[in-house]
Amino acid sequence: MHFLCRSAELAEAQSRGFDIDGLKILATRRGGQVFVYRNRCPHRGVALEWQPDQFLDASASLIQCATHGALFLIETGECIAGPCAGDVLCALDCHEDSQGIWLNGSAFE
Repeated sequence: MHFLCRSAELAEAQSRGFDIDGLKILATRRGGQVFVYRNRCPHRGVALEWQPDQFLDASASLIQCATHGALFLIETGECIAGPCAGDVLCALDCHEDSQGIWLNGSAFE
């Protein structure tokens, strides 16, 4: 397991990027639940963020690719608009406990 951050460091409707041993990921919180994905657009294979830790659209309700504007559902990673519609972000297994948010080891397999 790899520690990402304390729970308080990922507020509701916020996102953060991490680089864990070369694995670039993004984490976001919606409805009190944490969702973690590889930071890689399925269309071009590029990083998703506009600026550091900026992965969400203006409404903070969707993940948005900075390169071409594709929009992804936070809960499933499914692309609902853009050139990769129907594709999905690669979800990574995580859990949250009293210490914070953890990326499970299976993410590196």
